[in-house]
Amino acid sequence: MTKPRAAGRTVGGLRPLALQAPAVTLLLMWMLVPLGMTLWFSLQRYNLLMPGMTGFAGLENYEYLFTDPALWSAMGTTLLMVGWILVITVVGGTLLAVLFQQEFFGRGIARVLVISPFFVMPTVSALVWKNMMMHPANGVLAWLAELFGMQPVDWFSSLPLTSVVTIVAWEWLPFALLILLTAMQSLDEDQVEAARMDGAGPFSIFFFITLPHLKRAISVVIMIEMIFLLTIFAEIFVTTSGGPGLATTNLAYLIYLQALLDFDVGMASAGGVVAIILANIVAIFLVRMVAKNLEE
Repeated sequence: MTKPRAAGRTVGGLRPLALQAPAVTLLLMWMLVPLGMTLWFSLQRYNLLMPGMTGFAGLENYEYLFTDPALWSAMGTTLLMVGWILVITVVGGTLLAVLFQQEFFGRGIARVLVISPFFVMPTVSALVWKNMMMHPANGVLAWLAELFGMQPVDWFSSLPLTSVVTIVAWEWLPFALLILLTAMQSLDEDQVEAARMDGAGPFSIFFFITLPHLKRAISVVIMIEMIFLLTIFAEIFVTTSGGPGLATTNLAYLIYLQALLDFDVGMASAGGVVAIILANIVAIFLVRMVAKNLEE
């Protein structure tokens, strides 16, 4: 006996495909059109200051870009910046998550205060740190240095990379704390109590129970943060403008310099393609790392 076909269904499941096609097409256009235009401009001679010099350039922009020391400096700065911010936020977020898991007076208010920097816009954060915290004459850090008889530090001239890393880490530490604190909620308290009754100290409980439990959450934090940290721009633009020299010029800021200061659209597009390739290499590495942790 032939089973009757359900109402509304078509042969071969074509109807679901027809319904999904507009959304999939729009999504592909959303991604492919900008990527295609970036690739196209990266192969063109397109400088707004020299309108007469146009035409197909082939790999000329890439050749000039890869022989420019600024590119390698920017890539090194990008990786150094991302690495330090990840270390600070993951280690700090883990320790704060353990701290805020404990019961103490005013814990609710303290949680709100420590999470609040995540909701401040990057431009505002940079202005606050530049004018109120790290200012060599009127900043809080200068006041503290003078209070202890030390010379105030001109942060953005003497330690520019450290300054930018500090500002961005201050913004992203609450994010790591939120993820890790949520993961801490599912920690088996009976297991912790059993370990404590067996004579395990706080450090043993942290390294052998808490840290393995947070392994997946830490992987997720690293993956999400790295995707966004590869494109740090506002903090650099507001505080150091990429300098002194190229000390704080990352890949995103180098593309900005090529596109909007040198008006070299072709070169900036070539830099954009390099940034896309770098981001995909990092994404492949991270996805594999997270997938491995989830399988375990």
